[in-house]
Amino acid sequence: MKKYLYLQTNSNHQKTAIMQTANETIINVQEIEPRLRHATIFQVFDNLREGESLVIHNNHDPRPVYYQLMDTRGDVFTWEYLQQGPEWWDIRVTKKSSPQQDMPQAEADELIINVPSIEPRLKHATIFQAFENLNPGESFIIHNDHDPRPLYYQLLNMHGDTFTWTYLQQGPQWWDIRVSANHTASGQSLKAGEGETVINVPAIRDHRLKHATILQTFDNLQPGQSFIIHNDHDPKPVYYQLQGIHGDVFTWEYIQQGPEWWDIRVTRKGAENEETIGQIVAKDISKVDIFKKFGIDFCCGGDKTVRQACAEQGIDATKVEQELQKPVRNITSAGLNFNEWNLDFLADYIVNTHHKYIYKYVPEIKNYAAKVAKVHGNNHPELLQINEWVQKLDRELFEHLAGEENELFPAIREMVKAKNSNTAYTKPADQQFSTLVAESEKEHDSVGDAIKSIDRLSNHYTVPEDACTSYKLLYQMLGELEADLFIHIHLENNILFPKAVEMEKSLL
Repeated sequence: MKKYLYLQTNSNHQKTAIMQTANETIINVQEIEPRLRHATIFQVFDNLREGESLVIHNNHDPRPVYYQLMDTRGDVFTWEYLQQGPEWWDIRVTKKSSPQQDMPQAEADELIINVPSIEPRLKHATIFQAFENLNPGESFIIHNDHDPRPLYYQLLNMHGDTFTWTYLQQGPQWWDIRVSANHTASGQSLKAGEGETVINVPAIRDHRLKHATILQTFDNLQPGQSFIIHNDHDPKPVYYQLQGIHGDVFTWEYIQQGPEWWDIRVTRKGAENEETIGQIVAKDISKVDIFKKFGIDFCCGGDKTVRQACAEQGIDATKVEQELQKPVRNITSAGLNFNEWNLDFLADYIVNTHHKYIYKYVPEIKNYAAKVAKVHGNNHPELLQINEWVQKLDRELFEHLAGEENELFPAIREMVKAKNSNTAYTKPADQQFSTLVAESEKEHDSVGDAIKSIDRLSNHYTVPEDACTSYKLLYQMLGELEADLFIHIHLENNILFPKAVEMEKSLL
């Protein structure tokens, strides 16, 4: 039997649903206000008795919570995946029972730091302070209930190779490490290629500047350029930082992998190696909303890379790339994966969805544009130009749809039929298929220019204060037409046409 408990989470008495079974608490993370999610999990965990557990139910892997718990509470819990996607993740977090402590034998005047007895937020700070108080040749012992290896790397980042790290005991219940102060050991720099920078990380004494130096060096690279990270341990966390900030725009090549030194060549990919906007959207239609947010054309301009499009419009490409790395919750077109559809089915979908939309609504938009321009054109002269563009759209779109439905799409259906039945395919004698595609894409460019001009003239369909009902309806319908056309043209330019051209090549 399950019952619902409620936790008051803010001053407005907003409530968060938490489900309680006989043995454990289930936290439905998506029902919690974002800024309170982690705090709620930590609060429930802190209230657990030894041996009790909670279950985190979330729409993505909450792995960062694992590291936060490790950092703030230590290795006092287990983390068990009950379900790992694709839609939901369920993780059972169980508070461990405390084992009996077995303190190590220290040398005369040697400090023993009993880590589990220290308040979580003070554990690392206590160890760092103890190290900084050492004179050369002196030492202290870390006594902990799990391997504190992350501290080794933190000390390396902060102080370089100025200490030794000796295991006295390695589990299963307790770990004891003697940390001794010694003289600084300097790394041997790797010989770089011509014009290539080598970042000798241990030589950077201020640990705060280590990652910052690497990131800044990468930001200064031009496409095709590289630098080398020279370090005394694997700097893999930097790889994930670069991925999170810039996305898949670099290569990470190990030149040397320990045991004493790691050398990695980081190269910014050339523009020819980057995905185009069309390829990005073809793989994940949800990215459309991000490109629309920044005003980036993903249909007619789908052959550009993100950086090319951003450079043309004066947009910070880094911000766009960061947005593209985030999961998108509001999926355009119900999350349909058009990229996996059969081409004949996709062609039918375009006709039955987007062509029918044009047949139904463009004549209405044409009439409203003429009517509103006539009534309000004196006070709003931009309406006269909008009307001209709408009339142009009306003529071009209907000619365009006829060409696709009578020539282009039937040719695609014939290709699919030949491939599926393993029969010979005979290309049309009157015109090359690639020529038909090129003409259709050229018409798309013209339609795209028209809709962009309308968007600009209408100030992104902003309705003035003196607008009548017809005026408001015209702008609403134009905005909806733009959204539909962008998806429509994207499906053809970035998925249907490229795949059809490749299919014809394989058949011929």
